[in-house]
Amino acid sequence: MPAVRALLLACSLLFAPALHAAGSLLVFAGAATVPPTTEAARAFEKKTGVKVDVVFGGSGYVLSQMKLAKQGDIYFPGSSDYMEVAKRDGDVLPNTEKIIVYVVPAINVQKGNPHNIKGLKDLLKPGLRVAIANPEGVCVGAYAVEIFENELTKAEREQLKQNIRNYTGSCEQTATAISLKLADAVIGWRVFQYWDPERIETIPLPKEQITRIGYIPIAISKFSKQPKLAQQFIDFLTGPEGQKIYARYSYFAEPEQAFKWIGAVKPVGGEYVVPKEWLNLRATVDPKKVVKP
Repeated sequence: MPAVRALLLACSLLFAPALHAAGSLLVFAGAATVPPTTEAARAFEKKTGVKVDVVFGGSGYVLSQMKLAKQGDIYFPGSSDYMEVAKRDGDVLPNTEKIIVYVVPAINVQKGNPHNIKGLKDLLKPGLRVAIANPEGVCVGAYAVEIFENELTKAEREQLKQNIRNYTGSCEQTATAISLKLADAVIGWRVFQYWDPERIETIPLPKEQITRIGYIPIAISKFSKQPKLAQQFIDFLTGPEGQKIYARYSYFAEPEQAFKWIGAVKPVGGEYVVPKEWLNLRATVDPKKVVKP
């Protein structure tokens, strides 16, 4: 599984960083694009012979791994939020930043929508199992909190927290919570449906409830010893071959496509500061019902 492979690779880098081979690429990536990025990395390898190792995880968490290991050729977070952090801390080369695709937050449910979830307030139904990504280190979790803070009263937010079974550690884990029926609903990305169309369905949020759309950026890490090779991979992802792969999973290539799907023009990107009451939270429920990361 991609997540297991990424974890093993990350651990090997932390304890034996010299093991990463010269002439190969190491990418620290948010898990908002696991299926297409995995496919794109293999396509690049086949075309160039250059091995690409991708460490997937929550964007904040993989940024910390990259900094701790002092390795990595590319940082590829799940939204602009953590790229802004990386640029501010000097962890990437700002002039190399490119946008790969655009994403829109939505409600994701099990195929067929067995709990008849039609909107945000339905997540407050007693007994409904909800999961969101941990907003401390995962982009889509921060988007979820931003929506909750804007659209729900304080009392409704507290009611919602009673339904949250877990704060997952990445986008991939958030989507998997629906695929494995460990949660009835999540606030995720619209594209989760196209990761697993047989088990995941997307319920669009009303345009009034979408505060902004996300974009998925990429940039060369300050730790890279082979920036030309890293730039070659970025050029592949932004070029026709790479963009065709992302299009197969229904990512938006331009913000206008996202606006059309939403039915309104929205701010693009930016950085959201998660309120402190959403930090250091843990779901307090029956362990047998908790969504495992």
